[in-house]
Amino acid sequence: MVAVRLDAMLREFAARREVDAEATNVGELLDELERRYPRLRFRLRDELGQLRPFVKVFLNGAEVDRRGALSASLASADTVDILHSIQGG
Repeated sequence: MVAVRLDAMLREFAARREVDAEATNVGELLDELERRYPRLRFRLRDELGQLRPFVKVFLNGAEVDRRGALSASLASADTVDILHSIQGG
């Protein structure tokens, strides 16, 4: 199981700060989170399935490069942090 930690803004849509999920890559992980917590849909990814510009994914503490974020491999002992930055002026 992959441990997933959601920031405070995303917790509003998932009702939990930490969840465990089975996934072999970040894309599958997001699919699982959106399946379990439908209110997360379109908060993490756009209509084309790409990460939104203000969503950052960290794998074991290191930021995942946006270009390969969805295909980044996961192992059962990994921890994924998903942060949703605030935009505006």
